[in-house]
Amino acid sequence: MTAVPMVEIHRGPVVESWHSGHAVICDGTGQIVESWGDPGAVVLPRSSSKMIQALPLVSSGAAHDAGLGAERLALACASHEGAPLHARLVEAWLAGLGLSEHDLICGPQPSRDKDLRLSMIREHQAPGRVLNNCSGKHTGFLTLTQHLKAGPDYVDPAHPVQMACRAAFEEVTGETSPGFGIDGCSAPNFATTMTGMARAMAFYASAGARGDAQSRAAAQLVEAMIAHPMLVAGEGRACTLLMQAAKEPVAIKTGAEGYFVAILPKRGMGIAVKIVDGATRASDCVIAALLVRLGVLEAAHPDVARFLNPPVRNWDGLKTGEIRPVAGLAG
Repeated sequence: MTAVPMVEIHRGPVVESWHSGHAVICDGTGQIVESWGDPGAVVLPRSSSKMIQALPLVSSGAAHDAGLGAERLALACASHEGAPLHARLVEAWLAGLGLSEHDLICGPQPSRDKDLRLSMIREHQAPGRVLNNCSGKHTGFLTLTQHLKAGPDYVDPAHPVQMACRAAFEEVTGETSPGFGIDGCSAPNFATTMTGMARAMAFYASAGARGDAQSRAAAQLVEAMIAHPMLVAGEGRACTLLMQAAKEPVAIKTGAEGYFVAILPKRGMGIAVKIVDGATRASDCVIAALLVRLGVLEAAHPDVARFLNPPVRNWDGLKTGEIRPVAGLAG
């Protein structure tokens, strides 16, 4: 099977363009509930897999030994915007480890927080590693590195941290990963099928009903994400706004190149979405549509509508069209 149209771009009465993709919804047993496109398509889930990369941090006991609370666990799963809130928390976490941002291998990045970014430009400040959207994940890697008494190159695929991440990834997806790509933050990003990723999210969604170490760790990470949506992404971001708008607890996480996942603990269900051309506007729309379809979101909620049916405007502010899911996708 191939990707199917999922999002339309309307200009007046004309469908001017569209985005195609794949989506899979799995239940707590790992079985497909619904799917669109090719459930077997092999994908790189990018930052949507951060809660899996954080799993060894918790299941190993490293998080407990380091005294990590829910805020830091949420940051370990985050693609944050580098706002002052995020930077302060990551800096404090690093300091507690006896480390600094120079120990992070994620690379420097400008803040995506408008006020901080403009302030840094005015003061001629350089981008920083703490401001990298993956700095929480990497501080989690460093925490696990210390726990394992391993070397400092924690992004090396042969490093014990990344070997633990791969083992966790293959366990929760139920598949042997065919390989990996190097992510924007220099860490390996393991590939799986669309079904594998949806199955992994369903593992997280149903984790609270099980008592093994991996499930307890997964449930702890989900609870942290749900409790701290601002730390998972930030002001104005789809992950944060949709989590806050939901009618039931849900953990939602974006990834680069048009990827998105959702974890629905009350239903024991997981969702994975991939837009094949990598467009964020389309993946935002599809995850919102599927959550509306399931009754988790209300289409009329303003913070849902801004992603489900955002207007297309011209330079004069005139609405010339809108982005919308294909007919029937939202139910």
